[in-house]
Amino acid sequence: MNTDGICLHVDANHFSPYAMSAFVALVEKGVAFETRTVDLDAGEHRRAAYGATSATGRVPTLDHGGFRLAESSAIDEYVDEAFPGPRLYPADPRERAVARQVQAWIRSDLMPIREERSTAFVFATPVPTPLSPAARAAAARLFAAAGGWLAHGGEHLFADWCIADTDLALMLNRLVMAGDEVPVRLADYATRQWARPSLQRWVALSRG
Repeated sequence: MNTDGICLHVDANHFSPYAMSAFVALVEKGVAFETRTVDLDAGEHRRAAYGATSATGRVPTLDHGGFRLAESSAIDEYVDEAFPGPRLYPADPRERAVARQVQAWIRSDLMPIREERSTAFVFATPVPTPLSPAARAAAARLFAAAGGWLAHGGEHLFADWCIADTDLALMLNRLVMAGDEVPVRLADYATRQWARPSLQRWVALSRG
């Protein structure tokens, strides 16, 4: 497949966990691409010009030679299927289903954590306040689910890395990097995932 003209539209401050997931997917596949920033604070995503690029008016949006796709999990799956290179999702259908389950759950649940430990706690240095009871309850559910998925004791969710590892690590790191109490095994997992070169390329992007 022709890889010319690939552009990933991301948020201007590079805080979006969803933009990060799509960015890591492209890097892991070895795809040459450019990024363009969208200033969410200025409402750029609500303007007609961006509406012509993104059907949902959200980031990330991938533009592949005029084919435009929004929503990070859809982008991850498209990149995995459209380009050669290492797999982003497990080959086994059950493991692949679990990886998608992890991604869907992280994107649709755990709202108290996302509200009280925004990605500014990961990519910047805000001063945390104590977690609310709702956020502590959400964290307990996160720890229980992640602990079950990682009960095998391996470095990744499955035998090999997959894109869901990036998403799960970021959710855990919202708490780890804020200094909240996280089970050691899960904190170690998140730290190992964070050191992955593709993820560090996202971390290194300017947030000035």
